[in-house]
Amino acid sequence: MKFFRLDLLTLLISLFILNGCKNQDTVGLGINSGGPSGTLVDTSTITTNTVLEDSVATTSLAKNPLAYFNDPVFGITEANLATDLNLPNSGAYTLPTGKITIDSARLVLKFADGFYGDSLNSSYTVNVYQLAQKFNKNIVYYNTKNWGDYSAAPLLGSRTFNAKTHTTFKISDIVLGKPDTMIKVQPQIRVPIDPNFIINNLLNANSVTLGSNTIFNAAVKGLYLTIDKTKSTGPGGIFMFKPSDSLAVYYKIANGSLIDTAVLYLPITNIAAQIKHIHSMTIQAELADTITPKGTFYLEGLAGLKAKIKFPSLLANLRTSLLNQGSDIVINRAEIIITPSPGTGTLYVPLPKLTMYRWDIAHRPALVEDASTTDPRAQGASVFSGYYNKTNKQYHFIVTAYMQDLLSKRTIDYGTFIAPVDTTNLSTVDIAPTPQVAARTIAVGGANKSAPYSIKLNIIYTKVAK
Repeated sequence: MKFFRLDLLTLLISLFILNGCKNQDTVGLGINSGGPSGTLVDTSTITTNTVLEDSVATTSLAKNPLAYFNDPVFGITEANLATDLNLPNSGAYTLPTGKITIDSARLVLKFADGFYGDSLNSSYTVNVYQLAQKFNKNIVYYNTKNWGDYSAAPLLGSRTFNAKTHTTFKISDIVLGKPDTMIKVQPQIRVPIDPNFIINNLLNANSVTLGSNTIFNAAVKGLYLTIDKTKSTGPGGIFMFKPSDSLAVYYKIANGSLIDTAVLYLPITNIAAQIKHIHSMTIQAELADTITPKGTFYLEGLAGLKAKIKFPSLLANLRTSLLNQGSDIVINRAEIIITPSPGTGTLYVPLPKLTMYRWDIAHRPALVEDASTTDPRAQGASVFSGYYNKTNKQYHFIVTAYMQDLLSKRTIDYGTFIAPVDTTNLSTVDIAPTPQVAARTIAVGGANKSAPYSIKLNIIYTKVAK
């Protein structure tokens, strides 16, 4: 802790020097008016490479992806969903007294925010199958989980739909013993399910199966949802669905001469996503060489692609030279600026937010100092940022403390990464890969020195006595 206090004291002294001296020995880049001024140091020596994202857990998500998207640059993204299926109220269930006739069954899938793709020129067909293996709520499933080939499996239901993820509509609300009414429901798709599936697994189930939700889970196994590539049209897209859905069963029940309509719901409480990226030749070429610095880098949601960056040696060499002269460097501000390639957001907009993190000595993701809640120099997630600014079409990261520690060799750069991240967390900085963001970004890398939009590292520093 003494070292941190010393750094803060040195930084405060340097700021007084910077504000009080007319002949300042400072260096900077891209400084806003009203802030410390300086001279251009370096604009394009951050090196960038596109690398694959790590696998990610897809259970207990706030948003669940279902996708078939043929991106003209990145390639094909598929996302399928496996779910559990539970007894009404997820507990022991007793069938109503009387003769039950199934009218229809609908798998209800409620849209969440986050659609990405071509909503104007695409249509989608979702197919529903029964799982061949039990969905186990006690297992953490990853995006790489293979749930089996369902091309020849019996089809339980299918629905063709368009990307109207914010359109409400009305359905008939079944009220037992009263006239049915029409109610408005939130944006959703309702997939017709074969009534025989309900008859076989619910109406014809024995008392043991209906007496335990665990036994019912094992018998039914669960559902598998996938976009039918042969029936969908256009480039396609990526949908997000809420975690709590259900299978609604509409039925008639006859007791003597009295016949009434009713509905029961088989809840879906656990969902896991299987995600596949079949990358284009352009992306495959980038991934084939992750050592040579590239002029373009690619960031892809749904745990697809991230970028590895390396920092220039210019300032490190300058600090060594100053140390030999009895001086040192205090960084007053360091900022990384990322600009998407011009024209790439005309149809497919850039990712709304990025994150930046480093590897620790064991190559595990760790927060950089400016993103850490335990570092007194950090100014919070909103200052660290990473949000896409639609006005200047850039992403910005404040990395002052991280750059200072790298120069002072208190931190070693085992690897620094920029990656997609969800936008829902506003209080802290997320660094884990996410399957809840579907967009992508094409950005100009540091190796493209002639490009005006290449990734930049803006630094202002003060030379101080050692």
